[in-house]
Amino acid sequence: MTGRIGRIDRRWFERVAAARLPGAQQVLPPLGSAANHGRLWLGCAAALALAGGPTARRAAGRGVAALALASLTTNAVAKYAVRRHRPALDAVPLVRRLTKAPWTSSFPSGHSASAAAFATGVALESTRYGALVAPVAAAVAFSRVYVGVHYPGDVLAGCALGVAAAAVTCHWWPPRPSPARTEHTRVAAPALPEGAGLVVVVNPGSGKGVPVLVPARQHLAQLLPRAEVLVCGPGDDLGDLVDKAAARAAGSGGALGVCGGDGTVNAAARHAAAAGLPLAVFPGGTLNHFALDVGAATFEDTAHAVRVGQAVRVDLARVRDGEGADVAGFVNTFSIGLYPELVRRREKLEGRMGKWPAAAVALSAVLRSAAPLRIRLDGHDRVLWLLFAGNGRYLPDGVAPSHRPRLDDGLLDVRTVDARARLARTRLVLGALTGTLRTSRVLSTERVEQLRISGLEGVPDLAYDGETAPAPGTLLLDKRPGALTVYAPAEAQDEFAQWAVAAAASRGGRER
Repeated sequence: MTGRIGRIDRRWFERVAAARLPGAQQVLPPLGSAANHGRLWLGCAAALALAGGPTARRAAGRGVAALALASLTTNAVAKYAVRRHRPALDAVPLVRRLTKAPWTSSFPSGHSASAAAFATGVALESTRYGALVAPVAAAVAFSRVYVGVHYPGDVLAGCALGVAAAAVTCHWWPPRPSPARTEHTRVAAPALPEGAGLVVVVNPGSGKGVPVLVPARQHLAQLLPRAEVLVCGPGDDLGDLVDKAAARAAGSGGALGVCGGDGTVNAAARHAAAAGLPLAVFPGGTLNHFALDVGAATFEDTAHAVRVGQAVRVDLARVRDGEGADVAGFVNTFSIGLYPELVRRREKLEGRMGKWPAAAVALSAVLRSAAPLRIRLDGHDRVLWLLFAGNGRYLPDGVAPSHRPRLDDGLLDVRTVDARARLARTRLVLGALTGTLRTSRVLSTERVEQLRISGLEGVPDLAYDGETAPAPGTLLLDKRPGALTVYAPAEAQDEFAQWAVAAAASRGGRER
């Protein structure tokens, strides 16, 4: 870089080199070294994921995604596009200099790009966690000028590139909105001090492999000591246990609670709706889509709402056969096509290799062997790879929806992938990879109050909320508007305070 900008850059570099900052020598060089190859940020992400709640885990995931994108862009593209010599070290005190000087182009600063990308990615999911990471990221970026390996302009360019990389992740993976930006309908629910009258069914088989500070039963006892907790054992039938819990809750004028994944929540939701009971959902699964959409992301969120009687209204979607008999209900999603087969194959493998590796192997197999569906939707013949229906409008548009701003809109969010389009599967994959699927002609989206699906004789299974069931020849999907009342806090709770309380309770339990 030459001209006026280059002169300004060198002048500021010399000022930093001449500066004597108390304590900087003990902090900045080691901090910059810790950030080599992203080790510092990967460690921060691991700490957030292991010790924090759902928001912390999302923040860690987005931070790592932004870090990977920024690192790739910086080291594989930007450094080769602009070749700039490293600063001369004459003005830099010997004690500051690195033992091994970098040899790559000075522009832009890779450390700064990674630091800014991770901090911005974290902040996009949580401003509080972002505020914790930002000073460390700023110190790492400044350290590169302090030790004499970058000009200030290199650092600023790296920071800009890192921020841009974090912003680009939103194109594929939109951040989950805060509870204040949702459109839930608030309703009254019985306030149950200390959980009196609440009967909770715990499914310990949900959420295997998810780190927890306190076991579910102990956690519930700490938060709601007067609640009754029923644990589903190896020989118990979950449906029978939920039915028993609903009867006890109805008898005491209380509420039904459930701790488990989305399939467990589905079973409890149907029983709660049938009994006219409010439902308290304690997220105990791997993904907990429903709890997150409701706004009860943690046990503490739900416990607070139960104690003060805060709740939201939720539609219950249902699936009936051609005779009008109930086949299933769903609180999240329903699908036929590739996904049910993926679930079926994953379930066969996950006992031996874990859920996520099994899902990857199953997806690869399904994409190789899948056959299109020839069905009728509301009397119209269609050839599809996939049909998805959501209980309410999902965002973003595409085949990977992530969240719902409202849970009682009375609509089904129906998305289909047309198999008759030329190179439909290839276009589907490319659209998903490039974030342009919402504009692709292979994907159709509509919001309807009900949907009739017929011609399913060749379709073996349907999937709903992560579970599968045999598919009858004809199905009718519709909704029971506002059938559920679900406890959820009116305002977002402090995840820092929640974590501290859970950590203290965990230490107390071990000491006893």
